[in-house]
Amino acid sequence: MSVYHLENLYGLPAFDFPLPDTETELPEPGAVAWRISYDPYSDESDEDFDGRFQRFLTTVDPSRVRAVIIGLWGETYEGDADDAIEQLLMAKDRLTSLEAVFIGDITQEESEISWIQQSDVTPVLRAFPGLRELGVRGGSELSFPAVTHANLRTLRFETGGLPGAVVRGVAASDLPALEHLEMWLGVDEYGGDATVADLAPILAGGRFPALRHLGVQNSEIQDEIAAAVAAAPVVAQLESLDLSMGVLTDEGAAALLDGQPLTHLKRLDLDHNYFSAAMEERLRTALEPSGVKVEMSEKGDEDEDGDEVFRYTAVSE
Repeated sequence: MSVYHLENLYGLPAFDFPLPDTETELPEPGAVAWRISYDPYSDESDEDFDGRFQRFLTTVDPSRVRAVIIGLWGETYEGDADDAIEQLLMAKDRLTSLEAVFIGDITQEESEISWIQQSDVTPVLRAFPGLRELGVRGGSELSFPAVTHANLRTLRFETGGLPGAVVRGVAASDLPALEHLEMWLGVDEYGGDATVADLAPILAGGRFPALRHLGVQNSEIQDEIAAAVAAAPVVAQLESLDLSMGVLTDEGAAALLDGQPLTHLKRLDLDHNYFSAAMEERLRTALEPSGVKVEMSEKGDEDEDGDEVFRYTAVSE
């Protein structure tokens, strides 16, 4: 599955801050999510990412900016997100209305997701106590030690390999307003070493009292996750559950059906699955009459080598 540039963030359409000497009519500062990016291979200007960010701050009224998207900051394989994050931190007293940040809006054509060198992103939360949404793409070198934040409502990690330490950091965090948590766990080959045990404090419920959407996606242990979710107390407080993008088979689906009732959910996303036709029918029969919207149209890719079958997550490298 290809990963594309964000089209919107925090309900605001994404807008690319223009190159220097470009005649572009700029929108109102709070009307869009401003994407700042620098491609070292196609950008013909003399600006680097830092220069572009500083020009952004002097061109647009930063006190009215509500959302910032950090795109390509240079050669991501060799340079991590530290400098890009530092630009945000240095502007904390100017970006006084900032409500949403996404770090690493980088497409597959620009860099494979698992080549994106991230960093510790929690300083962004500490610098912006009014932040409502934080998203990150790329799991390499990503760090998320336990943090306290009173206002964060959405936390999203898009990776081909999410370190278990990040999941444990999230699980130990104090985020009383968190409503939406999305984690692409990825595969071990690209650093995705999170286990069901790492997820246990989240699945136990009570950790995030406002949580209404939980996504534990893109995992090669999706059947184990489904079995854990089937008995997880947190499910009772959810409105939507997303177990898509991973290696989810009839075994995991059966665990869901044999576990606690899911009929209170508005939406259950099981796309990119490896279900049999009979299991799909069982799921629809059990859930859709209660009004649950069950997503499971997309099938995962698999290869056969003799008696061995290889199945893949939607996003890895």
